[in-house]
Formats: sequence, C-alpha cells, structure tokens
Amino acid sequence: MKNITIYTDGACSGNPGPGGWGAVLLYGGKKREMSGGEAMTTNNRMELMGVIAALSALTEPCEVMLYTDSKYVSDAINKNWLQAWARNKWKRKDGPVKNPELWQTLIPLLERHRVNFVWVKGHAENEYNNRCDELAVEYRLRFEREK
Repeated sequence: MKNITIYTDGACSGNPGPGGWGAVLLYGGKKREMSGGEAMTTNNRMELMGVIAALSALTEPCEVMLYTDSKYVSDAINKNWLQAWARNKWKRKDGPVKNPELWQTLIPLLERHRVNFVWVKGHAENEYNNRCDELAVEYRLRFEREK
C-alpha cells in the first residue's frame, strides 16, 4: 500500500460567502496541487471539500497521513463524532449535523484508504499548510472578482 501525505485547507469570505479549498498531495518526491471552490459556501464546507477531493484523487487504496488545520474535520474523525452522527441519522443533541451529504461522501473514502488525520496550527510555519491556504484563497478570489 502506497504511503501518501496530504495537506488540505479551506477558506471563505463572509461565511457564508465565496470560498475555496486547496490540497497538496505528496508521494515519492512528487507533489500535486489541487484547488476548487464555490460561489456561496462556508468555511467548514470548503475544509471538507479539500479532504474529499484529495482522497478522491487517489487511484488505489493508500495509507494516508492527512494534515488539516480544521478542528471541525480532525475532531469529527479523531473523536469518533462521524460514527455517532451516522448512527444517529445525522442528528446531534443540539440539532442536525451540518453538511451531512459531504460527510456521507467522505465515509466510503475513509473505508477505502487508511487515513490518519493530524491537526496542524493554521497560518503558522508549515510550508504545505500555508500553500493549501494560498490555493484556497486564490480560488475564493476568483468568485469575488466575478461579482
């Protein structure tokens, strides 16, 4: 099984507002950058979309170290919130889970790959997290320019 390192980030202006996500995939000395976005979205949706897009890009099952500065994403996985949300039909004590369709898209990807989520401090001295942020902001700015 290939060992892949992935960094992801999301950005949004207005929350909701125009947003973007960025991902950097590292394998065997090679680097692949990806980005995307939506004209009207939230920061958490963009954080999730970066993870989904990066894992979807893998063409075979992989062992993945995935670095994110999103507590929303890392805690949902590492604290087993995702399993509880699915078991409770996408409801939490204080109301419905946000972005259930994205979480449902992520589940089969997590089943296909062995993914270890690692939280990193955002906007710190992490080259790849900072690059993901640049990619996400660049994509977000496309929507702002189109207004």
